[in-house]
Amino acid sequence: MAYRAPVAEFQFILDHVVRLGDVVATDRFSEATPDVTGAILDGAGRLCDEVLAPLQRPGDLHPARLENGVVRTSPGYAEGYRAIAEGGWVALSAPAEHGGMGLPTTLSTAVNDMMSGACLSLQLNPLLTQGQIEALSHHASDEIRALYLPKLIAGDWSGTMNLTEPQAGSDVGALKTRAVPNDDGTYAVTGQKIYITWGDADFMENVVHLVLARLPDAPAGTRGISLFLVPRNLPDAEGRPGVANRVKVVSLEHKLGLHGSPTAVMDFDGATGWMVGEPNKGMAAMFTMMNNARLGVGVQGVGVAEAAFQQALAYAAERRQGPTPLGDGGIVGHADVRRMLAGMKAEIFAARAIALSCAVAADMGTATGEADWTARAAFLTPIAKAWGTEVGMEVAQQGVQVHGGMGFIEETGAAQYLRDVRVTAIYEGTNGIQAMDLVGRKLADGGDVAWRLLEEVEQTAEAARGAFPDLAVEVWTAAEALRDATEWMLTREMTDRFAGAVPFLRAWARVLGAQLHLAAALAEGGSGPRSALARVFIRRLLPEHVSALAAARAGADDLYALSDADLGA
Repeated sequence: MAYRAPVAEFQFILDHVVRLGDVVATDRFSEATPDVTGAILDGAGRLCDEVLAPLQRPGDLHPARLENGVVRTSPGYAEGYRAIAEGGWVALSAPAEHGGMGLPTTLSTAVNDMMSGACLSLQLNPLLTQGQIEALSHHASDEIRALYLPKLIAGDWSGTMNLTEPQAGSDVGALKTRAVPNDDGTYAVTGQKIYITWGDADFMENVVHLVLARLPDAPAGTRGISLFLVPRNLPDAEGRPGVANRVKVVSLEHKLGLHGSPTAVMDFDGATGWMVGEPNKGMAAMFTMMNNARLGVGVQGVGVAEAAFQQALAYAAERRQGPTPLGDGGIVGHADVRRMLAGMKAEIFAARAIALSCAVAADMGTATGEADWTARAAFLTPIAKAWGTEVGMEVAQQGVQVHGGMGFIEETGAAQYLRDVRVTAIYEGTNGIQAMDLVGRKLADGGDVAWRLLEEVEQTAEAARGAFPDLAVEVWTAAEALRDATEWMLTREMTDRFAGAVPFLRAWARVLGAQLHLAAALAEGGSGPRSALARVFIRRLLPEHVSALAAARAGADDLYALSDADLGA
């Protein structure tokens, strides 16, 4: 079955669950009227269904390759990317003063979800460019913004981020790439970067790299990192790509999945670069790009989950294996298959709604300047990233299971979703790092944002007591259990917090997901398919919060009681 963008699902969530209307009511985003929103969702849906989805399998079967120093991309990718760029989809939330549409991040998040479901390998390209646009908008000089932003926003040029080195992964402070000042205000950047997504492409007029490097007198660690803009081709006096810069793709990685997305080893050999932001403040500028990308990666997981679910559902409707309680139809009538499919659908809704809630909070922060909204978006970002990608992996795995033996056969395409989505839990900060961020930086306010979110969960449960008395009690009880666990976290040293961070984040996702399902059921009127789906989530998936919180509060002593030798025994 071909992927179909779930346009009506987004419209319902935006209208009735995460309240995009509050964003549109602000002066900043008043142009995002219901008519505009509907047109954007419909247009993006057509792009995904008709242009991008047909590229999913060719990208896997005919990977990007390095040929005489040129990255040759998968069949149809050049045309697919041009449709993205010419449709303005790179620029949906980009600043209007440089050619963007200036629309809410919430809408670009919805579009990125759909594009990820259609063809994740190609969607990675504009996602990184969107992140670079955000970073340059906040941190670059007026001259850099004037030259580079219009090109990136138009989709004529693409952007990358260059952090990782062989000896410096999550420990970015260990990087060795250096930048030496030239006489003309530029810098000579030298070093090697690995895992660079879309490091080059044969259909791109220019590729702009954001590179972390050290100045000669920089202090050690992350305090001594600066950020540099290094284009593949140096712009001439008219701003057109001119002579080649001293940067090249050394090789492309051979990967488990995402074969259509070239992952490059980049070599910078005295390449000309320009500083972005202040000296030794590069991490702050890069985090602007990374935080933008983290929400985007979260919905990559959700988008792939949607595609895997659609294929599994179609297969289950056609595949016949014995009688079922519903007759001799497809295996969708068997209770266990129905359990998997209902769970997949419930997980997708919850993860998608959490991500869109995060985007709404970010937009409200932008529109109002209120710190509470910005803090809320920051708190939800690691949950949206980690949980969206966990759901992507789990649903893709279940999709293979629904297919049975045929799921293990590559020709069905079910396994590709599982292979492609696996890396989303790793890049842009592993899910473990997201969880540690949640129990560390995000609780540094003493739990203020956490308490506000839990109060909202309990308010939703109170509102549901009439229509769903049993479900309301379960959601309320789970919120209280999460409140107790959060208070426990606030009293513990970081090692104990980190030891339980992943299950703690999982419990947050379960409780927030239950609230959003309950809100959808109430918006539906108390009966119907959304109410039934809410019951599946709250009865079958929410109870996992109990075991997750037990693990979250276990502390670290038992982990360190095992010596290194014990682990190897």
